[in-house]
Amino acid sequence: MLPHRKKRLQNILLLLGSSFIGIFLILTALNSQLDLFYSPSELNKNNLPQERIKLGGMVKKGSIKYEDTKVLFVLTDFEEDLDIEFDGIPPDLFKEDSGAVMLGSFDGNGVFIAEEVFAKHDENYMPPELSK
Repeated sequence: MLPHRKKRLQNILLLLGSSFIGIFLILTALNSQLDLFYSPSELNKNNLPQERIKLGGMVKKGSIKYEDTKVLFVLTDFEEDLDIEFDGIPPDLFKEDSGAVMLGSFDGNGVFIAEEVFAKHDENYMPPELSK
């Protein structure tokens, strides 16, 4: 093989190898940031996921209880109910009979320990200070 062709082939192989390594690193980083979304009825009560997930549904009417800094409530999709525990201040729009999405994981007793709680609102939402 001629020296300039050999050099060109080495450069192409080096470029392809570097590209594959870069793509692999990007996909690995994205995969670690992936949070799967579930509704209460999609979860198997006997085999709850141990990794961090997103859980969405409606806050069941009459289920919100405050204990010190914790908020305990039941999330439902009108087929299944799940007990939720959140240690923190819930968002302003968090209330009964409204949608909520939370990020967290299950403890050993089947209770979902939420790290973050997001209240869902419709597309016509307007902050209270603007609606006056």
